[in-house]
Amino acid sequence: MQRILLAITLFGCAQAWAHDIITTPITFDREILRIIDARCATCHHSGGPAFSLTTYKDARPWAEAIKEEVLARRMPPWGAVKGFGDFRNDQALTEEQLELVVSWADGGVPEGEERDIPPAPKFDATAPDAPPKGSVAVSGDFTVKSDFKLDGLWPQKVPDKASFQITAQLPDGSLEPLLWIQEYKQQWGHPFLLREAMDLPKGTVIRGIPKDATVTLLPPDAGLAAK
Repeated sequence: MQRILLAITLFGCAQAWAHDIITTPITFDREILRIIDARCATCHHSGGPAFSLTTYKDARPWAEAIKEEVLARRMPPWGAVKGFGDFRNDQALTEEQLELVVSWADGGVPEGEERDIPPAPKFDATAPDAPPKGSVAVSGDFTVKSDFKLDGLWPQKVPDKASFQITAQLPDGSLEPLLWIQEYKQQWGHPFLLREAMDLPKGTVIRGIPKDATVTLLPPDAGLAAK
């Protein structure tokens, strides 16, 4: 009986998709897949830590969820909040990309033409297997013992759903925002690489990291490439 009900449900979904009313020129193959490749596919690919979105067949059942996800990325749950740290591997979507995804989802989720499908992206490791040489693992407030050039931060060990703000209080009293973790999910973990490396003089205090979390401060020569 359960198999019959499942078959009926899937048949009903297929029928609904076949009769979607298309009201947008935006298609999955031409615009949306390029956004997914650039911003989402690091996790959402076949064999990745999250369900695949790299084909229309994969993505179509998640159309509404994709829209909700990209809208949420105006303040990404894994960090890199706009105005709180500036990262060269920022995965937040631009306003133009947000508008394209919403238009596609609300406009009948058209598939498009196979000739418009871009080449499949290559996926590099998003996090090192171990802290790179010269990095500093921090739990709780931490005072920099000697001058340190900060190239990025790696949330190496952060409890799921944890939220906290990491700042650097410089010896002159000024405060630099580094990273805002909000409703963190471990499976999305990756290093956050600063747009420009930041000098942290001796005596700088790193604040905001809970004692049950570990965030690694990465030097410029950590060997991590920006996405």
